[in-house]
Amino acid sequence: MGFFSNLFGRSDDYDYEMEDEESFEAGELPPLHNGVTLTVETPEGEVLFDGRITDYDYGDTDLTLERVPGALSFKVRELGTIVFFRGHDEAMKQYMLKGTISESTRLICRVKNLQVKPIPEARDNFRLRVNCPATIYLPSDRSCSNPEECILVDISAGGACLESFYLHAEDEVLKLKIKLEDYAPMEFVGEVIRAVEFEPNHFRYGFLFAQLEEPELTELTRTLYNLQVGNKVPWTRHGPGGPGHW
Repeated sequence: MGFFSNLFGRSDDYDYEMEDEESFEAGELPPLHNGVTLTVETPEGEVLFDGRITDYDYGDTDLTLERVPGALSFKVRELGTIVFFRGHDEAMKQYMLKGTISESTRLICRVKNLQVKPIPEARDNFRLRVNCPATIYLPSDRSCSNPEECILVDISAGGACLESFYLHAEDEVLKLKIKLEDYAPMEFVGEVIRAVEFEPNHFRYGFLFAQLEEPELTELTRTLYNLQVGNKVPWTRHGPGGPGHW
């Protein structure tokens, strides 16, 4: 790999060792409602799929997940299998849930006996998986005339994970332009902090944003949460540089 080091082993900064099932409890569950996206994993930390809650009653211990728009079929699990669910509340605090599969098809996943394990973390550890097109530019390209197409794998208030066929060195400074659904285009200056060639001539990068001002950080966090729960509330930042510039 040469200068490469491992990128995020996962799509966020939480340490995904095998979960200790005894640390879960049948206490009060975090706020859950229809439309929230959860990541479903095995006890060993293998990501199975992302699903959106479509049937849940407050205070209940059963819920139903269906596919996120644009996603392919679910991985079918045996009835009675234990799985974990990772999500974030409105304050961007991460939580883990444990449940037992009661129905599993390629289209839906139903679980019962939910238990919770809160995970203390900073809000900028929240990562939204998007897998959408994005564009990279060199800082010297002031007119943005030489775009480099890439894939935005996920994004947080602190940085992003990118996939590209172009080679970049760690510590390289770049500009990233993205457009998330109906929200205003955003531009970030940042630094490549991790990199790996995960397929021949296909690279994945950890991209750290330059420090955002607090209002910008708050608005970006709010945008990511709105996207997670399916809210269509576009916002535009106004100020020096015009709308959508950071």
